[in-house]
Amino acid sequence: MSEKLKEFMDVPQEFVRDGRQFITRCTKPSQKEFAQICRAVAIGFAVMGFIGYFVKLIHIPINNILVGGA
Repeated sequence: MSEKLKEFMDVPQEFVRDGRQFITRCTKPSQKEFAQICRAVAIGFAVMGFIGYFVKLIHIPINNILVGGA
């Protein structure tokens, strides 16, 4: 019975230990890394925006042909 209790108590302790290791290993990005991440995100937003724009641009005439808009 005490082995099960010890095993039950060991799981949260291991979780806290792993969490502390993770936090101590994490570092704040440098200004160069932050700028690179921001640039990558901006490029991704732009690419997705252009894809959405072109899909919408293609679907408007097709929808008008199929529906026969006035």
